Amino acid sequence: MSFVSMKIAGADRVASDGRTFRRLNPITGAVASEAPAASVADAIAAADAAAAAFPAWAALGPNARRAALLKAADALAAKGEAFVAAMADETGATEPWARFNVMIASSMLREAAALTTQVAGEVIPSDKPGCMAMAIREPADVCLGIAPWNAPVILGVRALATPLACGNAVVFKASEICPRTHGLIVEALDEGGLPAGLVSLVTNAPEDAGEIVGVLVDHPAVRRINFTGSTKVGRIIAERAARQLKPCLLELGGKAPFLVLKDADLDEAVKAAVFGAFFNQGQICMSTERIILAPEIADDFVARFTARTATLKAGDPREGSAPLGAVVDAHTVEKVTALIEDARGKGAEIHSTGAAEGVLMPAQVVDRVTEEMRIASEESFGPVVAIFRATDEADAIRIANATEYGLSAAVFSKDIAHAMTVARQIKSGICHINGPTVHDEAQMPFGGTKDSGYGRFGGKSGIAEFTELRWITVETQPGHFPL
Repeated sequence: MSFVSMKIAGADRVASDGRTFRRLNPITGAVASEAPAASVADAIAAADAAAAAFPAWAALGPNARRAALLKAADALAAKGEAFVAAMADETGATEPWARFNVMIASSMLREAAALTTQVAGEVIPSDKPGCMAMAIREPADVCLGIAPWNAPVILGVRALATPLACGNAVVFKASEICPRTHGLIVEALDEGGLPAGLVSLVTNAPEDAGEIVGVLVDHPAVRRINFTGSTKVGRIIAERAARQLKPCLLELGGKAPFLVLKDADLDEAVKAAVFGAFFNQGQICMSTERIILAPEIADDFVARFTARTATLKAGDPREGSAPLGAVVDAHTVEKVTALIEDARGKGAEIHSTGAAEGVLMPAQVVDRVTEEMRIASEESFGPVVAIFRATDEADAIRIANATEYGLSAAVFSKDIAHAMTVARQIKSGICHINGPTVHDEAQMPFGGTKDSGYGRFGGKSGIAEFTELRWITVETQPGHFPL
């Protein structure tokens, strides 16, 4: 077991009332980590500390911020073994998924370091003689970052990196499911030389999450909020922030469609679909949840796809003997099983690699899905994928858009120009042609539409989310006024 401390004003802190909570290993049931159960007073202190550290960080030149973020990236990369162990214990993640998280997260910190000199404005021509008008981007103040458990290093760093690059302070609310993993991120930032108190780490018991998040959203120093998680919780946060007139960046649920057109390279499509559907046991917001097939290639694709998925067994990630690890909890198994049984009862064909053993659930494929089945519309967030057989291309596009979500999508075709035409008709924030729905790079504008949220992480797009754009004028000639 590993004890995690909160970090407030540069110091390790326990909860003011001494309370703690424990995260259990989803496979063994042993205690994976223990962390302070923050009180309201602790949450307020965390935001106060970040606010106190903000002015000095905001006043630093871009190269000083760049140097600290680059050192933090190196420190985070050096913690690979610790992240592998923490993610296996807290979330049941496999080593490849943990290492992928560390690689992308390190890249995000380096990209943020490069952004420090890109926080730029412009001079705008004014109609007023002698008036020099400027648009200037300045730090917003304290940013609240709330990250989930499923890609904990990637999404934890994403909640922090661009806000820091832009000169903001951060309150980082760790997930109750992986406090140790999120704590390691803050350790890396400290080792990078970020000023004490600039990043506050808050850990809370699951039953206190609503109260702690509410206090942090309401804190007057918090001027930006970013949240990655479920659409249900995202709505609650957005509604509370709206009462304070505070901007939010929300990256929420997904039901990614994967369209295979009649002229697609089926070998490539199968490889990408297997990866997109089952990497990290399908517990990624971009996971391929719906494969939509042209009628001409449907039988051939399904035969190849099910042959590949039949090898996807699940095992204890600490042993490294199986391609899939554990799902995060028993509820996930129950939900996925319920979706499968509902589809089976309504005529779907099930291709299962085997029954779940506890939280170890191998790959599940549901073929001949129709729209009255729950799996057609409900986010599964587990190791299962639904296959639709479209009547034609127009029907495939219709099925792709028949969802409340709009995060990631994919289109497979040898005719790139035609694939672009199809991609432009899919309502999603992201679409990949001849690539998997699971694809992330630090410099790309990442985010969704509809119930998948709004705003964009990544690259220059992120700068606009975490800065205030101000109009400032300088008069260079005597004024002439009617009064």
